[in-house]
Amino acid sequence: MSGTRAAIRYAKAILSIAKDSKRTAMLQDEMNHLSDTIAANAELDAVLKSPVVKLSEKRAVLDNVFNESSSSIKALFQTLAQNKRFDLLQPIAIQYNRLCNELNNKEEATVTTAVPMTETLEKKVMAKLKTLSDKDVTLTKIVDETILGGFILRVGDQQYNASVSNQLNEIKNKFITN
Repeated sequence: MSGTRAAIRYAKAILSIAKDSKRTAMLQDEMNHLSDTIAANAELDAVLKSPVVKLSEKRAVLDNVFNESSSSIKALFQTLAQNKRFDLLQPIAIQYNRLCNELNNKEEATVTTAVPMTETLEKKVMAKLKTLSDKDVTLTKIVDETILGGFILRVGDQQYNASVSNQLNEIKNKFITN
């Protein structure tokens, strides 16, 4: 939990600097790239979190992988090196994006379906989104065959589960409790 709090503090500081220089959107793109790259590369994530790897080696890896980054990102790397907190890089990027979205009245939503969404289902999901959030929502679509049918919609900390597997579990629980 303290890691999350620390990541939020770093993200707030970066956002403050970005707002002052009017570069929040550009920095948000870079933070998305950072987060996506670390999430997609387990070895990079392991290096950043490893207590065995020297800070200078971690910094060299980051400078090599993100050599096209802005001076703000490189300054973040320097700060994390000084504070020995490279393990927080991905959570900082995630928190920065969350704070930027709040600032711009945007929200991310995820819809999980058993099959790729049809136009009809997408309209139903968008209608449900309008009831759950009054913000500008970006929809991420995920296909997961284990839900059998229907959809699961997540917006912020809210979840609307209209999946067949959830309905079957509810029926099963009713039989167990009776």
